[in-house]
Amino acid sequence: MKQSEANIKPITSFDQAIARCQELGMRVSRQRRYVLELLWEKQEHLSARAIYDLLNQEGKEIGHTSVYQNLEALSGQGIIECVEKSDGRLYGNISYSHSHVNCLDSDKIIDVNVTLPEDLLKKIEEQTGVSITDYRIDFFGYKQ
Repeated sequence: MKQSEANIKPITSFDQAIARCQELGMRVSRQRRYVLELLWEKQEHLSARAIYDLLNQEGKEIGHTSVYQNLEALSGQGIIECVEKSDGRLYGNISYSHSHVNCLDSDKIIDVNVTLPEDLLKKIEEQTGVSITDYRIDFFGYKQ
């Protein structure tokens, strides 16, 4: 998490995402609204290509370039999440700090909130000499 994000209230709804865009002076174009609406509707991690395809299937005409530019602008401002994977970037609606379960069967990423015990955090700080201010954990596994 960027230091400047520490004091910013987490975005937990589509309306809050739009409001954050406006607070930051970002233009809320029709295309930007489409991208945000889709991410909040689907509530999963999607590639830029999947976002482009889904929007056009819904009859919301938007170009490839516009999708990519909006995703970069929104993730760059911390309004949406960008997850770097070996086969490309995935975008999700949750921008506040959280962890992921990576399902190796379906290739899906599931958002989870994990709170580590305080004594474990202190032990990590003692071992590293670094004061922990935030953390994200990636879990990997197969469906049961």
